[in-house]
Amino acid sequence: FSESLVISVPYILAGLGVAIGFQCNLFNIGAEGQLYVGGLATAFAGYAVHGLPWYIHAPLAPLAGILAAGIWGFIPGILKARFGAHEVINTIMMNYIAFRLTDYLLSGPMKSQGGIPVTPNVLPTAYLATLFPSPVRLHWGFFVALALAVVVYWLLYKTTFGMEIRMVGANLRAARYAGISVTRTMALTMAISASLCGLAGSIHLLGVD
Repeated sequence: FSESLVISVPYILAGLGVAIGFQCNLFNIGAEGQLYVGGLATAFAGYAVHGLPWYIHAPLAPLAGILAAGIWGFIPGILKARFGAHEVINTIMMNYIAFRLTDYLLSGPMKSQGGIPVTPNVLPTAYLATLFPSPVRLHWGFFVALALAVVVYWLLYKTTFGMEIRMVGANLRAARYAGISVTRTMALTMAISASLCGLAGSIHLLGVD
């Protein structure tokens, strides 16, 4: 049962990310690549940044993943908003770029010593604590995912920006006529969507792998 909860965490977070895109009528098919990018950035912040106390390092590592994945998702978002390039095609293509980038980094600049393509171990100050002794691997990321589900609901249905997201998704022309910046809304929505997918990779890396 605990392993089912552990495995559910990246699905919850990536699902929330994709759901935000759907509300803006954007089909984010790049969740897997964004998860990879978030995990890579988190791993780098986790092993390369030394000398920080846990209360700074622990949030810094996932924040790196959130920012990296957000930038990764902003690219197809702005291409869709400014030039009409279909986000399904762009996010699928960026998935493959993320996969190959991961192959390159884990076989080169970010590779640990030895023949296995892995990064150096993340420092203990960046670990996401488990709730029970080993071998139970359930970690605090499960509750982070549940909390973010509430935050996403609040964002979409209780804030002005959430209303703008849903208006653009429901009727793009009406939203533009109402004074909403469609370009800004689409680009930011894709960035937020990708950030949650990147956080899925970050939390799984820090809490499990």
